[in-house]
Amino acid sequence: MEDYLVKALAADGFVRAYAVKATDTIREAQRRHDTWNTASAALGRTMVGAILLGATLKGDDRLTVKVEGNGPAGAIIVDSNGKGETKGYLQNPHISLPLNPQGKIDVRGAVGTQGMLTVIKDLGLKEPFSGQTPLVSGELGEDFTYYLAVSEQIPSSVGLSVLVDTDDSIKTAGGFMIQLMPGATEETITRLEAALVDTPLVSKQLDAGATPEDILRALLGEELEILEKSPVQFKCDCSKEKFARAIITLGPDEIQAMIDEDHGAEAVCQFCENKYEYDETDLTELRKEAGGL
Repeated sequence: MEDYLVKALAADGFVRAYAVKATDTIREAQRRHDTWNTASAALGRTMVGAILLGATLKGDDRLTVKVEGNGPAGAIIVDSNGKGETKGYLQNPHISLPLNPQGKIDVRGAVGTQGMLTVIKDLGLKEPFSGQTPLVSGELGEDFTYYLAVSEQIPSSVGLSVLVDTDDSIKTAGGFMIQLMPGATEETITRLEAALVDTPLVSKQLDAGATPEDILRALLGEELEILEKSPVQFKCDCSKEKFARAIITLGPDEIQAMIDEDHGAEAVCQFCENKYEYDETDLTELRKEAGGL
């Protein structure tokens, strides 16, 4: 079953719901960044959260999620768009902490409990929209929930889950986002709150063979109206040409120093770890474009 996201409505349209299976997507991020188990869970949860937020965008509109806590993982940066494409990295991928008192991966210990969650949306307008809220948990699901309630004024519940295998590989990953629309009845809210308390971890449900549709039906009942199913994948838009444009901005003197001292240059993409080599001939051309003789 390939990764995909489901958009749905429930309770006569007063509940908007999203669920995603993102196992292969997070698996690819883990492979590229060689993350250890606690770092894998922290990066994976952030990426799943960004995919869910990205599902509210149109096509090429994109957003960046930054989780900047005081834990050893350092900053976590994730890009996502309205097409289900996502990429991400964290500063310190080699974090492996003991399990927390509940016997689960200690994401809070990796992320920290002091810091900020920032969401920057590029909707093709003159200025991007930016919202920021303090971390309230460090477990990330609660932090995304708090962000939506405070910054976007949408009562929501966000569940993010990554199941890491004993060899640090990703067994399953996914999540859900449930949002109440204005006019939702107290009965609907009460029923949803009870269902959220009883719902198993998304990663455990996926591991048992559940689909994103199954996850939403377990939360919202059988009267679920599926609006759309769309693919999700790890995808980075870096290229040798993009990095070349960045090198040009350094100016001719800096580029000449690369030629004289290193006889070339290597650029590494933080998001996907792809490497791009530039020999002396490449750099000479870029120096000319930067205004050098």
